[in-house]
Amino acid sequence: MSETLKLGDLEFTSRLLVGTGKFADQATMLAAVEASGAQIVTVALRRFNAAEAMDDLLGPLMQIEGVTLMPNTSGARTAREAVNAAMLARELSGSALIKVEIHPNPHHLMPDPIETYEAAKLLAAEGFVVMPYMPADPVLAKRLEDVGCASVMPLGSAIGSGQGMSTRDLVALIVRDSTIPVIVDAGLRAPSEAAAAMEMGCDAVLVNSAIANAGDPAAMGRAFAQSVATGWAAREAGLMARTDRAAASSPLTSFLSDSA
Repeated sequence: MSETLKLGDLEFTSRLLVGTGKFADQATMLAAVEASGAQIVTVALRRFNAAEAMDDLLGPLMQIEGVTLMPNTSGARTAREAVNAAMLARELSGSALIKVEIHPNPHHLMPDPIETYEAAKLLAAEGFVVMPYMPADPVLAKRLEDVGCASVMPLGSAIGSGQGMSTRDLVALIVRDSTIPVIVDAGLRAPSEAAAAMEMGCDAVLVNSAIANAGDPAAMGRAFAQSVATGWAAREAGLMARTDRAAASSPLTSFLSDSA
């Protein structure tokens, strides 16, 4: 298994991706990104200033060594809106990475599978490194892989809910059948959940709310980085098989029996 996260022609050593929304202020966000060691940072198009090419958020972000911007299409309600947003984002940021994010209903923010598929297909044909945020649907995951996506990003649970890996069984099916990276996106609350996602076979996780809403966002960013690395290392080491029977950790011997 590759030691690096490969997305198209790009390679990254960090398997923690970080979002930039919901932070109390810019300084807190920048400190959290640096502490996390994330090399991919996602930014909504609305954070871009078309008049100046980059606003006062993007400039500092790009000064952090090793950070690659991944614009996202958050706010788009249709495939056409997402494609237009992606084109503008690439022009402004120079980044080929794009997180396709289409959720037309503000009450639950669930990704639209049909519009997501259509946008991903068009953007992959335009040379983007397409990373779609999607329902935990194994059939859709294969369809997105077939049209040239660089990864799939199934949700762990609803955005900002902190419900963890409620889609675990479905994500496991996606992991089993995927030949491109599987990145859990949305719903994680605790670093232990990120470690569990890595242990079960995911290639990376994307975290925003759990870091931004923490008491100490920088410390939480560091904790998520450690948990992702630990989960990856555990999987690489080879987790023991589960069994429904108890097994003694030391061999049973007759040392207590009467040898006379």
